[in-house]
Amino acid sequence: MYVIEAGGRRILLECGLFQGRRRESEERNRYLPFDPRGIDAMILSHAHIDHSGNIPSLVAQGFRGPIYATHATRDLCAVMLRDSGRIHERDAEWHNRKVRRRGEPLAQPLYTEDEAIHALHQFVGIDYGAPLSLGPGLRFELRDAGHVLGSAMVLLDRENGRRTRLCFTGDLGRRSMPLLRDPSPVEDVNVLIMESTYGDRCHPAVSSMRTRLAEVVVRTVARGGKILIPAFALERAQTVVYLLHRLLQERAIPPVPVYVDSPMTADISAVFQLHPEHFDAEARSFWERPDPGLGTLRYVADVEESKALNYLEGPAIIISASGMCEAGRIVHHLRNNIEDERNTVLIVGFQARNTLGRQLVEHRPEVRIFGIDVPVEAEIVDVGAFSSHADADELAAFAESCRGTIGNVFLVHGEEPQAQALAGRLRAAGFAGVTVPQAGAFHDVYSADVDDRRATA
Repeated sequence: MYVIEAGGRRILLECGLFQGRRRESEERNRYLPFDPRGIDAMILSHAHIDHSGNIPSLVAQGFRGPIYATHATRDLCAVMLRDSGRIHERDAEWHNRKVRRRGEPLAQPLYTEDEAIHALHQFVGIDYGAPLSLGPGLRFELRDAGHVLGSAMVLLDRENGRRTRLCFTGDLGRRSMPLLRDPSPVEDVNVLIMESTYGDRCHPAVSSMRTRLAEVVVRTVARGGKILIPAFALERAQTVVYLLHRLLQERAIPPVPVYVDSPMTADISAVFQLHPEHFDAEARSFWERPDPGLGTLRYVADVEESKALNYLEGPAIIISASGMCEAGRIVHHLRNNIEDERNTVLIVGFQARNTLGRQLVEHRPEVRIFGIDVPVEAEIVDVGAFSSHADADELAAFAESCRGTIGNVFLVHGEEPQAQALAGRLRAAGFAGVTVPQAGAFHDVYSADVDDRRATA
């Protein structure tokens, strides 16, 4: 969540859910660090829950302005925020069943499905590159960030005798990724707010994605095991399905049943079919099919059918949410399969601290699932090439593309070591005014001498 004050207006960039330890998450998500009634407009870069997931709370607590996003982001939020509301309701019900017997205070859901639906009324879908006024002397436009379907960078221009341009990257994508177009160029940026998720490391080449996936499938099938893929329902699951389709076409992997065990993933895949404008010709042909995918692909919606997957005999690929293994059906599949050394857990996304997914990536000998310590015997494979975030080299290159006009760089949306590593790299490259802001900090960038381009913080 980033509040921009300019031209007498207060603009909110993002309103995401914090994910981590339950008590800290509850505190940070329920109590917003600003008055929602004082926000004039919100701009959303993309639909991932860590960027969009607390919008229903924002609206429920008094925000009445427009929420600007691309058309695809709005359509995705219609699926994802409703699902999030249902999860919060179920979590509260589960908690209350436990504490009611002890006479302890009952929990209230962070927000409900109805509140999520109500918040969708305030979304305004806009096209890439279409400038829009936010008030006198203040306008913005969106550029393609190449991260997930509909993702955008925000260019915010303030005219006050001269123009000052702020660029917020949202989550910046990578070049040459399957499915989506590359990030768009930006120009004449004075203030850069840039993500730093992978600010301290570089990904394997995009081309290695298919190779590693094929190796894991061939190796696991040969020993009669299953491949479990915890995948974010937005973008990562669709990319994996697309690559499996290509590998089967090329006979690089043996025929094997593929189950997408996530109703939300199926709904999001349907949204992909509504937005062919975001894809190259090959990917567009894939998603334009009535039921895109593999001859052996099955989307699993029914709960009983999901449970039945635990009794499958022989090799299979199970793609299921959530991507960090913190909730959803993937947790049940892990509980039933990670004690079998024939199986593989294939990690294809970022794993935040204190999540089950991070514990698997760290190769813990045991992990706790549903309150039980479970030994990890399955093979754990972390394929960084699948990441749709720009890595350290790509982030530095993006900043370099703005060097001619840039004055201030703020590195956000990264854990402290990653953000500080990228900050050090940019300072060493000659960037002045590089800041890793702390939560709640105020930075007065517009009062800086525009010719000098140094921030006063």
